[in-house]
Amino acid sequence: MRPLSIGGVAFAVLTAACVQQSPMTALTSIARPAPDDPTPQGIAYLCDGRKEVSVVYAKNRASVTFADKTWRMEYQPADGGFRYSDAGNEWAGRDDLATLRENGGSNRLLAFNCRPIRRTT
Repeated sequence: MRPLSIGGVAFAVLTAACVQQSPMTALTSIARPAPDDPTPQGIAYLCDGRKEVSVVYAKNRASVTFADKTWRMEYQPADGGFRYSDAGNEWAGRDDLATLRENGGSNRLLAFNCRPIRRTT
């Protein structure tokens, strides 16, 4: 068996690089449903610290699940964004960025910089 020359190896590398690659698919936005949409629609969000929040939206409500706890929140009108809350917590944001926090005096962030990653229902 004859060894390949440097030119032969270079030719093989260059021709391999010319193979057409499939175009990268752009990340598609996962839109939240309109607040008054009666059809349940679930979205999973990935937040800072690799925390995950799952939300099912339906008819002016959101069932928000985080760390094995689920809260049923009501839609609250908000300028330029969205807001769902109950007596103890709030799920709010704008566009593709959301935050889950405790309501009340502490306003402690439970999950922040949450971005939609997939539909769940």
